[in-house]
Amino acid sequence: MEIKDRIKIIRKEKQITQVEFGKIIGVKGNTVTNYETGLRIPTDAVIKSICREFNVNETWLRTGEGEMFIAKTRNQQLADFVNDVMEDVNDSFRKRFLEALSKLSVDEWKVIEKITDELAKKES
Repeated sequence: MEIKDRIKIIRKEKQITQVEFGKIIGVKGNTVTNYETGLRIPTDAVIKSICREFNVNETWLRTGEGEMFIAKTRNQQLADFVNDVMEDVNDSFRKRFLEALSKLSVDEWKVIEKITDELAKKES
């Protein structure tokens, strides 16, 4: 498998079009087509952009060795989720819910923790 195939795998994994992929990494859609068909080789800057924007392991992208994606920490996953919610429209449920959670006191968090612990016990 060549880099052209790995680029296509990333795009398909993210379920986006070549045009969308190109916008994210800063190239035109037809340039992505050329990468995926092997007519063009991505520059080092484009490779770095793909890795940064899609959390891809650069070694895997260049050589096929290792894991495709870089494992994220819990903090990174949480930050990604919050950033995603912030992209929602202002009155979205997710945004209103996070706003409500942000206003809870320490004691209120303890009550929620107790409730979730009880729910978890019932499920097992």
